[in-house]
Amino acid sequence: MLIDVGSSGATPLVWEPIAAHSIFVGFDPDLREIYETSEGHFHQSVTINEAITDDKGREEIALHLTKFPYCSSTLEPDFESLSGFLFADFFEVERTERVRATTLDAVLERLSLARIDWLKLDTQGTDLRIFRSLQDEVRSRVLAVDIEPGLIDAYLGEDLFADAHKSLTGEGFWLSNLNVGGAVRMSAGTLAEVTASHPDITREFVEAHLKKSPGWCEARYLRSLDALRESALTSREYLLLWVFALLDGQLGYALEVALEYERAFQSDEVSRSMKDETIALVRHERRKTRRPELNMASVKAIVPARTKRWIKKLIK
Repeated sequence: MLIDVGSSGATPLVWEPIAAHSIFVGFDPDLREIYETSEGHFHQSVTINEAITDDKGREEIALHLTKFPYCSSTLEPDFESLSGFLFADFFEVERTERVRATTLDAVLERLSLARIDWLKLDTQGTDLRIFRSLQDEVRSRVLAVDIEPGLIDAYLGEDLFADAHKSLTGEGFWLSNLNVGGAVRMSAGTLAEVTASHPDITREFVEAHLKKSPGWCEARYLRSLDALRESALTSREYLLLWVFALLDGQLGYALEVALEYERAFQSDEVSRSMKDETIALVRHERRKTRRPELNMASVKAIVPARTKRWIKKLIK
């Protein structure tokens, strides 16, 4: 069960190996109606044209459509904070529209879905509050969370990385992956003055060659073993967490999950395969002179055919 809140772009590459065995729900408030599509690789795919909020009583919400579409948010931009960065104009609001709003809990009930296995949130400032708005029973069973919080105050009242990290680790997750993005720390006014006397120092030149300051990050969290034990989760969740660890390249943690599965449910064909397949991947890492960037071929190779068959059984 894969949920993508803020799915205007392509679905995450990391989901491709399990897409055929997964139910995908995406959210894009710019669409005109809910639709189900057979396009793509998912077992079932639904896109919903509503904005996700943490307010259960709200039926509509203001969506601030910015010059750069991926900066649009239900929060207003913090122009005082952004003024020192060259990309401040990306956040200029071209218009504000009222769009239909809902909550994740309401959508799960509407679609008769009982769980979320992997939740991706890219809501431009509200990732943490949306995650925390999930009812306890659903939230405690989420196995992986992707968020894209800010490191600077790009929006008024936004959820920053420091807050999100503290909250998620406190709820039984650990930080598995972190990519930091940024922008040049220079105001548009400063650039205009410099360009006036040095025409070769253009915005394109500055953005291509000057150091960028951290502004936001893409963070991935996986459920911890302690949280698995405390929540008394089933073998299904252990197996899926093992698959998610492999997809994220966390082979050491995948081994820990495999051993914990065996301690919780005793040795069986599944536990032996989990260990054997992970050990084979660990040995493969040792033979490589350097670790290449994860590409589509290597991702698909990580998930063995029989593992895919297990996942297919889980959705039935």
